[in-house]
Formats: sequence, C-alpha cells, structure tokens
Amino acid sequence: MARAFVKKGDTVRIISGRKTERGKTGKVLRVFPKDQRILVENINLRKKHVRPNPQKNIKGGIIEREIPVHQSNVKVISEE
Repeated sequence: MARAFVKKGDTVRIISGRKTERGKTGKVLRVFPKDQRILVENINLRKKHVRPNPQKNIKGGIIEREIPVHQSNVKVISEE
C-alpha cells in the first residue's frame, strides 16, 4: 500500500481525468489512504437522489455530492 502524499487541507490541481475537471483546483476535504483516493472540494460532482426522512430532518430531492478521485490524478499546489 502506497503512502498518501496529500493531506487534508492541501490545495491540489486535477491533472488527468474528465475534460471538464482537468485543470481545476480545489481543497482536499478528506483522504482515504487504503483506497488511495481523495475527496476534493467542488471536483467530480455527481447527483444523488435522496428520500425524505422526517426523523432525521432530511428534506429529500436531488443533491450534488463530491466523489473521491484517485490520488495519482492530482498534483499538490500548496501544502497548508
């Protein structure tokens, strides 16, 4: 298992992947070292359908969430 070179809070640039995502920069929200993936703010957004749940005060509908990106597809811009 390779060591994660990215830490939470770092600013990274997407260097490969979808054409719409390439070149974008964002802040690392979470690191998954076992899967070698990272969650980047406002990058790799997907729509998710959510059912309403009054017990948990969830309204329901369609929300957009970030999906993890493989760490080999990013380049660290600045470490904070």
